[in-house]
Amino acid sequence: MRVQVVDPSVFTPPYDHALCTALASAGASVELHTSRFAYGSVAAPAGYTRRESFYRLAARLKDPRARRALKLIEHVPDMLRYRRRAREAEIVHFQWLTVQHLDGHLLPRGRPLVLTAHDILPREPRRGQLDAQRRLYERFDAVIVHSEHGAARLRDELDVEAARVHVIPHGAFAHLAAGPPGPAPFATELPVVLCFGLMRSYKGIDLLLGAWRGVTGAELWIAGMPRMDIAPLQAAAPPGVRFVPRFIGDQELGAFFARADLVVLPYRSIDQSGVLFTALAFGKPLLLSDVGGFPEIGAHGAARIFPAGEERELRQALQELLADPAALARLAMGSRAAASGPYSWDAIARATIALYERLLQEAPSR
Repeated sequence: MRVQVVDPSVFTPPYDHALCTALASAGASVELHTSRFAYGSVAAPAGYTRRESFYRLAARLKDPRARRALKLIEHVPDMLRYRRRAREAEIVHFQWLTVQHLDGHLLPRGRPLVLTAHDILPREPRRGQLDAQRRLYERFDAVIVHSEHGAARLRDELDVEAARVHVIPHGAFAHLAAGPPGPAPFATELPVVLCFGLMRSYKGIDLLLGAWRGVTGAELWIAGMPRMDIAPLQAAAPPGVRFVPRFIGDQELGAFFARADLVVLPYRSIDQSGVLFTALAFGKPLLLSDVGGFPEIGAHGAARIFPAGEERELRQALQELLADPAALARLAMGSRAAASGPYSWDAIARATIALYERLLQEAPSR
């Protein structure tokens, strides 16, 4: 089976690598068509071919604004060029569409198209954006989501035909946990609570800082590239908080997760999170808000769930877990079991290839 996985803006490099590796291990011939990652190195292909098919001129620019402008200029020609290349594939599987209101008209034709909806819907949709999103989803033969919650949103809020919506979980990033973690970023004997990933307003970092007041005998590490002004957060941070406000690559993140005693994601909204599945790969106990597909992780015994936006409940959960090593150990055991079971890439590859085979069998009748 010839599969082309397409992620023009290399939005999810660990996911792309894990998916392509798993599909290739399951017997598919896989090409990944993407662009150069601007923030560091990516994992070397394992059994698949990686082609930089998008934004090759923009990748040479260091200024982010100039790079973004040139990407927009290159986008349509690159999509049309890729459409010709897609004739060599039996299945085309998109991970991201950069200019969604245009890309529906630039997709390849004549073979089954699959889209993984990493973001189900815009968090703050502009006028007409939901209708445009619905029309885009209608151009795909199958839309993959990572949770039952996400599938329900597509069916109920966008009226996407149920038969085209498929739940295939996000996988635990085992390749990120495979090597030695390296030295801890900070020297401390105290328990460490880690909040990791791009810093955005919907991730509830302000809520976490408020909840941390009253937590003693532990440190809170907030690490990742800021995508908002974090100066007010840093100024308001209580004692025991360390910020690492920069991009942390695959080679370095192991040191953060290996040292963490608890990983907390206090998001206000999300479907699923790559940070969560990194924590699963490291076998870490999780403290998650009850948004999106997070409760489905809790159902596997890997996470304690608290009501999103509730500072007092978050503080109570932090205090109780940090005072109860046995509870943390039970969650860690659930995390390891989930990573090697329902969220393993072997299981995900089997489900994905089964979907591809079904689409190919149905192709003559479409």
